[in-house]
Amino acid sequence: MTTNAVDNNNNTADAPPHNFDADLWNEDLAPTTEATRTWNWLHFAALWVAMVVCVPTYMLAAGLVSEGMAWWQAILTVLLGNVIVLIPMILIGHAGAKHGVPFPVLLRSAFGTRGAKIPALARGLVACGWFGIQTWVGGSAIYVILNSLSGNAFQGEPLPFLSIDLAQTLCFLAFWALHLVFIKFGTESIRWLESYAAPFLIFMGLALLYWAYNKAGGFGGMLSAPSQFGPGGAKEGQFATTFVGGLTAMVGFWATMALNIPDFTRFAKSQRDQMIGQAVGLPIPMALFAFIGVAVTSATVTIYGEAIWDPVALASRMGGFGIIVALAALALATLTTNLAANVVAPAYGFSNMSPSKINFKLGGYITAGIGVAIFPWKLLETAGGYIFTWLIGYSALLGPIAGILIADYFILRKRKLDTDALFRHDGQYGANNGWNVAGLVALVIGILPNLPGFLHVAGLVESVPDIFKTIYNYAWFVGLFVAGALYLLLAKKGD
Repeated sequence: MTTNAVDNNNNTADAPPHNFDADLWNEDLAPTTEATRTWNWLHFAALWVAMVVCVPTYMLAAGLVSEGMAWWQAILTVLLGNVIVLIPMILIGHAGAKHGVPFPVLLRSAFGTRGAKIPALARGLVACGWFGIQTWVGGSAIYVILNSLSGNAFQGEPLPFLSIDLAQTLCFLAFWALHLVFIKFGTESIRWLESYAAPFLIFMGLALLYWAYNKAGGFGGMLSAPSQFGPGGAKEGQFATTFVGGLTAMVGFWATMALNIPDFTRFAKSQRDQMIGQAVGLPIPMALFAFIGVAVTSATVTIYGEAIWDPVALASRMGGFGIIVALAALALATLTTNLAANVVAPAYGFSNMSPSKINFKLGGYITAGIGVAIFPWKLLETAGGYIFTWLIGYSALLGPIAGILIADYFILRKRKLDTDALFRHDGQYGANNGWNVAGLVALVIGILPNLPGFLHVAGLVESVPDIFKTIYNYAWFVGLFVAGALYLLLAKKGD
């Protein structure tokens, strides 16, 4: 029997219902009740707008310009990538809206009650990487503000081992500590921050666009930078390779949220609300903000003689009080996106590792700790490293998980789940001592075709056959279809 709520009668607040296993349940992981399903389509649209308006979105599109694309090529690549990733977003979100369970619990259907911890941990670690990147970007904005006010008094020599100076380190840690405040006060404080910040952030983005328009002498000058892939260009004949890799990176940008979107859709009033809200809130706003990024970056070619794709680096060239306001807005945008996109998922994921010991709040603190330890500034040293190593690299890991979830929920189980059994080792999802071999094998094999290409791009292997380079450019797509198809084959054989 499928249920939509947990019966807590005669149970203490920190103890599971009598028929649920303690290592699979806590209040944060429990299915939502009708009373807690309060999100309509406007809430989902606002959530996406708040997440889209951020520095990494700006950097993502502008990075394509620095890789050789014309502005319109970059915009179309971003738009197409987000239309594609919207499909699994809505499909996987369906399970959260119907059954009220978060992503780590949904995984138990395809990977087993114990095996689900592996993909949940993988998703959580990727979010920790994103958390670190966003925190570094926000801290960098603070650093530039301080130097703008003090005539670069805070600049210093890089510290040994860290490769950043003392002020950069302290700004990074200060911005990191701000996240801890919101983690402490929970998801309602995050939702409040995003609701009030989103309109202001959109306004500030448009203000930056207006500055570039004036400085470059109109839109003609701003968007005059040609594609480097055309005749006589520096990268003539290389457009297809860059486009495919860029498209996969665009999909990879939100491939994280495509997995853990049930963490939010479990609060939806209806399927219609989550579907319309996401369709309205993701592709078009993403493309519009991407336009600001590529237009301003294109303008820097006219203004400064080079494409400056990092808005923080651009701010240091602009100067003046106005840029202090702009960088403060960028820091705020980064904070709102980071809390929603990169704290919720790993907090649930780490809680799922040991529900009786780790709640949502402690899971958030663990996320913050790992985000510091990965040295995120290393991932952002070049546009190529950011797009082709980081974004495509983790999409190779997350694509197979998405393929398996969609195959399991829509094709194998036809959208029917026994919600109670998701919290019991002796239920239908606890076979083989809690390890669903079909899901785990499909996950590993779905990742393997992309591994040689990743090792090459990351500089760990000097050369690989060209076929693996091509496969890697399609990493998310290859992983999704290979793992999904193999899972269905193995699962049906196991019946």
